[in-house]
Amino acid sequence: MTNTIKRAAASAIALSLGLGLAACGDTQHNRSLYSVKQPVVSRANYTLDLASNATGLPVPEQARLAAWFETLDLGYGDRVHIDDPMTSPAVREDVSAVASRYGIIISEAAPVTEGYIDPGKIRVIVSRSTAYVPGCPDFSDQYAHTLGNETSNNFGCAVNSNIAAMVADPEHLLKGAEGTGETVVMSSTRAINAYREAAPTGNGGTAVKQTSSQSTGGQ
Repeated sequence: MTNTIKRAAASAIALSLGLGLAACGDTQHNRSLYSVKQPVVSRANYTLDLASNATGLPVPEQARLAAWFETLDLGYGDRVHIDDPMTSPAVREDVSAVASRYGIIISEAAPVTEGYIDPGKIRVIVSRSTAYVPGCPDFSDQYAHTLGNETSNNFGCAVNSNIAAMVADPEHLLKGAEGTGETVVMSSTRAINAYREAAPTGNGGTAVKQTSSQSTGGQ
């Protein structure tokens, strides 16, 4: 009787372990049509401290700022912030003038950075985001059998990696671009008006020559 009880207990333990392992295995399978591997957006802040005065940013400091922007290859998707303890409008105007050469508008609410800003100086911050898909490509299950109709581990890697590589502003993967609220009807309908107002292509001596369908010459 004792051996029977022991065998029954061992069978119950083995069954529970098997169910537990099966449950753990199910969490690793993707039976939906959604890709598990999604783009991840990371942000890095680059800082440059510049000397300022009552009239704004001196010309040599403006040259330093322009050279720094050139080194960073500043472009669309980058965000430029100003951390100025004095919040000088003249400084903001000078920095904006340099950033405008790269098509960048100064952003509000500068992020918190390490280090103390010395008196008489400002800090220009460039926030740059990058996107990538971790774990791709994944061919770990190339010999696996999908008896449960699961999608492969590499499912979605190609599409999501291409989107992460081609998106101009990685921040748009987190939150779409917002409009300015301005509606420019004339510019949106310019192509339609140009098409409607264009002269027919047959004008100017290029019209199709008229011919008669009646037979001549006794034919």
